[in-house]
Amino acid sequence: MPEPLQKSEIDSKTDPSVAKQYDHDTPKSEQIDDFYKTVDKLGVGLLTTMRPGLGPVSRSMAIGKRNGPDFLFVANKHSKKFADLEHEKTVEITFQNSSTHDWVSISGTATTVSNEDPRIKEIYNPGLSAWFGDLGDGVHTGTPEDPRMALIEVQSKYISYWKSTVTTLGFVKEVGVGALTGQVANTGVQREFTEEDIKQMRHTQA
Repeated sequence: MPEPLQKSEIDSKTDPSVAKQYDHDTPKSEQIDDFYKTVDKLGVGLLTTMRPGLGPVSRSMAIGKRNGPDFLFVANKHSKKFADLEHEKTVEITFQNSSTHDWVSISGTATTVSNEDPRIKEIYNPGLSAWFGDLGDGVHTGTPEDPRMALIEVQSKYISYWKSTVTTLGFVKEVGVGALTGQVANTGVQREFTEEDIKQMRHTQA
């Protein structure tokens, strides 16, 4: 149910929508499992790089493989994102479920890996070839041996996500009541993983 806004939250310059939904109770292991389930189910997110002289640039990318809290993407090394990453390795990956409003934000560092990396063959599926095309020269074939096919590996440094705890109808009711009464809607839980949490996740990755 919506909760009253407190004067202490104003005095301390606290964002009440975050503070009231911040998850202090769920065991960290369960929070991690929920994070994995969310990103695995969505599968496609936005990978944001920093472009010199412009700023953040995002594009839709399908997860090639998730290793615990870290991600691999197969991409065409002729794309501009590789030039972006030569200048700045910091990236962001975001996911959102338009049905539940669940979202995930991952800040990390990206490393580009050439076509010689054997993991490309592990991740490759025939559908990928549709994004590369086949020139017919026996080289640029859209297969794992195609020199254009490379990996972007993102190591997470900070993760935050929000998970809905109400139905669609409950969400509408919660927001409506909050707007009418001056209270703060409480529709889900806000969670975060620090760099130390993420190190532990790598040791127990699922």
